[in-house]
Amino acid sequence: MSSSNSNADPEKPRKKYIPLESNPEVFTELIQSLGVSGLEFQDVYSLDDDMLGMLPRPVLALVILFPAIGEEYEKGLEQEHSGLPGYEGSGDGEDVIWFKQTIGLACGLYALLHAISNGPARNYISSGSLIQKLLETCTPLNPHERALALEASEGLEKAHALAGKSGATEAPSDLEDDVDYHYACFVRSHKSGRLYELDGMKPGPVDTGVTLTEGEDIISGPALQLVRNFIRREQQRYQNDGFSLMALVRSPDN
Repeated sequence: MSSSNSNADPEKPRKKYIPLESNPEVFTELIQSLGVSGLEFQDVYSLDDDMLGMLPRPVLALVILFPAIGEEYEKGLEQEHSGLPGYEGSGDGEDVIWFKQTIGLACGLYALLHAISNGPARNYISSGSLIQKLLETCTPLNPHERALALEASEGLEKAHALAGKSGATEAPSDLEDDVDYHYACFVRSHKSGRLYELDGMKPGPVDTGVTLTEGEDIISGPALQLVRNFIRREQQRYQNDGFSLMALVRSPDN
């Protein structure tokens, strides 16, 4: 399963990447190549309490893959956010760092970047690494300039290309084809503890209204209920149960 090539802007994406397979090994290898150490992704097989008890805690971010047919998802976003101003945040004062998706078929990459750029995961970024340098470059910029900076990063493109080819599922032969799934990410703010839904296709970061207190993580209390509600809503919208979840957690030796 892979990402959608929907794009919030009407213009055609200037670049398209090979979609990322929803595979924790692929995502873990990619964050390691970007410069994150001591963290890994694990599958979340169920949001039932018994199954969640098997996950290492805390869960630092949650990446969700859900059915979202390209044009249908675009139209839904346009209706949902019609008339609302686009997000223009920048700088160290932001509650979260958000990346606008302008690279086609790369929503898995954007979900991954959101996961490691926010919350406690930031503490696992190696000094001098590709992701550390990208964050230094992107943080002061507005969303449009950030998008251009990501597009221009040859290192990011090469790392993603290797990850896109490493999954068990054969990559699409034609990058002009839509794939009918989309990635988003739930993270906690490293500043306020607020829970955000980060989706590069939306007009900006979505503050869910949930604040995680000390000792709580992405699958605690009201945060867990919010994620369950998100899945239930999308299931009803698309009449499809094809969801996949991956948790960002500390590696066993950390």
